[in-house]
Amino acid sequence: MTGALIGGLSLFGLALLGDLVLGVRHGWARPLPYLLGAAAAVALTVTGAAGLAGQPIRLNLDAFLGFGAADLAVDRLSALFLVISFGVAVPVSLACAAWAARPDRVRARGLGCAYALTCASVAIVITADHVFVFLFAWETLTLAFYLITAHRRGYTATPAIVTIALGKVSGAALLVGLLLLAAQSGSFSLPSFATLPHTGVRDTAYALLVLGFAVKVGLLPVHVWMPRGYRAAPGPLRAVMAGVAVNVGFYGLWRTLALLHQPPAWLAVVVLLLGGATALLGIAHATVQTDLAEVVAYSSVENAGLITVGYAVAMIGAATSIAPLVAIGLLAATLQTIAHALAKSLLFTATAGIEDATGTTELDHLRGIGHRLRCSGTGLAIGALTLAGLPLTAGFVSEWFLLEALMQQFRLGALGYTLPLAVTGALVALTAGFAAVAFVRIVGLTVLGPRGPHDAELTRDTGPLGKFGIGLLGAGCLAVAAVAPLQVRIIAAGLDSVVPGGVTSSALKAPWVVQPVFADFSSLSPSWLAVVLPALLAGAGLLCLLFARGRMFAVRRVPAWRSATGGVAGENQYTPFAFTNPTRKVLANVLLTRAELRTVERRSGGRDDDPRADAGGAHLGYTSDVVEAVERFLYRPMRRPLRIAVRTAKRLQNGRLDAYVGYLLIAFVAVLALVLVLT
Repeated sequence: MTGALIGGLSLFGLALLGDLVLGVRHGWARPLPYLLGAAAAVALTVTGAAGLAGQPIRLNLDAFLGFGAADLAVDRLSALFLVISFGVAVPVSLACAAWAARPDRVRARGLGCAYALTCASVAIVITADHVFVFLFAWETLTLAFYLITAHRRGYTATPAIVTIALGKVSGAALLVGLLLLAAQSGSFSLPSFATLPHTGVRDTAYALLVLGFAVKVGLLPVHVWMPRGYRAAPGPLRAVMAGVAVNVGFYGLWRTLALLHQPPAWLAVVVLLLGGATALLGIAHATVQTDLAEVVAYSSVENAGLITVGYAVAMIGAATSIAPLVAIGLLAATLQTIAHALAKSLLFTATAGIEDATGTTELDHLRGIGHRLRCSGTGLAIGALTLAGLPLTAGFVSEWFLLEALMQQFRLGALGYTLPLAVTGALVALTAGFAAVAFVRIVGLTVLGPRGPHDAELTRDTGPLGKFGIGLLGAGCLAVAAVAPLQVRIIAAGLDSVVPGGVTSSALKAPWVVQPVFADFSSLSPSWLAVVLPALLAGAGLLCLLFARGRMFAVRRVPAWRSATGGVAGENQYTPFAFTNPTRKVLANVLLTRAELRTVERRSGGRDDDPRADAGGAHLGYTSDVVEAVERFLYRPMRRPLRIAVRTAKRLQNGRLDAYVGYLLIAFVAVLALVLVLT
């Protein structure tokens, strides 16, 4: 299977060269990088499946890089993440090809190159076993993110700058952390870190690695790049970033736990609380956003928090040497990662199709979009139901395992663990409630609501490849829940290097029944739910047909009821903005909600059909806005000292050569002294 790994990376290389050489002048060449990427994703998915089956896969890089003994190796953990990442990359790449084939969607070369660079970097990060190969691929991924977010002409450069700035913070934290471990082990090989003793230096490196990976997954307070970056990315490339590339951050966290094992107790508790706060903050913002792309982007922050909560439970299990707790935490987090990869890829792919057809992602302009764009609308509905955690979807199974993992707090005697677990459990429960509000709005008003005012402006839905990609992702959201026991077996094999597979396999109470690893606590059969719930629905429908006597499909028209007022229609219907206004009020202290009611004079030449204007020429205007608290109170105050530091650095650029040599000498001596102290 080494040939499949080489073939996948080679196809991404061809996709990159194809975009650079052919550009976008030829219509047939625009989708070519993404079609080659789809083939490469298939090869890497097959590679991951072979790795999970236990086949040894290793590609030697000594002759190419000069880093010493360096390989691309596929063990079971990396194989699991290859399957997760590139399993969703196949339909996403097909959707990207359908999007790029449409006229005027890709107007300059470079986007296909950035796509290929992103996917190839993901593959190398997951399979690298050498510090510098890992860091090289990580920095390449940061560069690819910048190229994607900065591609659209006429779009503000701020998202791309924020994305690459925090990407460099992530890279710097990983560089220092990995070099500290390398200094302790005397080797740049990642597997050599597994034998390091528990020391203060190791704990410092552990914290730096968690920080570096937390930036990539969007953990509070370094999450601010994610909504901006995803929103700035063009079309289905958002799905590449959110559903494929972000998984390297989770892989890094899993790999850190596999190599360093027992974390410091304080770090586990901090990660747990930050995960819960991130989930609540992310879903709070997702609930009140008025733009569909921003709703999906902020829900990525929420999912990152939920996944991190499961990972933190595993960290607490490792810190207390309770293997079943490690197993349930990682199992819940991995299930949530799979659900996130599928649903987020589906949502962003469907959003791209809707934006392509309507020219907008404003929710108030997309009411009832599912009536006209049935494929994209169906994909949007399935993705929303999955992230809402409803039964028959992958999100239901993953959230059930996560809540069950948090309920194991009674097995820990120390208050320092039980209290944070209880607080986080409350945060996750609140998150689940607000997630239902956020995604009911998407399904009820955007997909199934009354038709909006812009239906006449719609163009056709996404092309055949795009529909096929949406169909695969939608089927995946439903199918993985139906075969949850099989999914648990695969995950148990992939986590074998972190926790023994037999411990994780304890989640299988019966062939089609799962439990939270600990026996006789609770149980669930998602497979039987997939049979029983549709059967109950069919039975209810049959009874209605039998007893309705032909009246079941009769249409009875009555005036609409909206907020205690009958007959409201047109622009005054219940809108997505109004639906979430109670949430703005309830979470006013979290979202820093600002509302204003004022009298707006109607200007001459205004719209004659404005239903809000009264006979006197004035109407009431109401505005409500929310604030990103972390950005306002943490990052904005840092701008002034940062500018001062930049001006100071600019002065140093105009110095003399002998001064620069002196600076280098001082820096070299400082680094050498630090290395001597640490060793």
